[in-house]
Amino acid sequence: MKNLHSLTFYALVTPVIALGAGSVLAESSSDKKMDREQQSSQSYQDNKQDQSQMQSQGYLSSAPANGRHASNLIGAEVKTTNNEEVGSVSDLIIDQKGQVVGIVVGVGGFLGMGEKDVAIGWDNVSHSGSSDQDELQIKSTREDLMSAPEFKTQD
Repeated sequence: MKNLHSLTFYALVTPVIALGAGSVLAESSSDKKMDREQQSSQSYQDNKQDQSQMQSQGYLSSAPANGRHASNLIGAEVKTTNNEEVGSVSDLIIDQKGQVVGIVVGVGGFLGMGEKDVAIGWDNVSHSGSSDQDELQIKSTREDLMSAPEFKTQD
């Protein structure tokens, strides 16, 4: 009889313990979910703050809307307004403020022989085309460029 009372007692107590533990686990799970959501929100805000700090420190995440990449300018073909090919850009001239003030173009010569470098002011260059494929035009003629002084780099 004593065993029967023990068995009945355990049969009644076990579901109570199981249900109680289930509600405790469920409550713990929802607390963890809330913590994760708060951490995610905090992480997003921290990331946004980091990006604004990066921009204030002089870092960029992408090029400006009307900006150009030097790698797209160097090697770009330069033509006259008469659509006559002059040569390709071999270098950029940049001032102390970091602004492009001119391009260096190899003109004249044949197969690289007798070619001379001529610097053309950036204000005298008109640009068109996509940001990946720059098309550069100048108002000078080939003859003007051939008679222009040779550009010498500073060492």
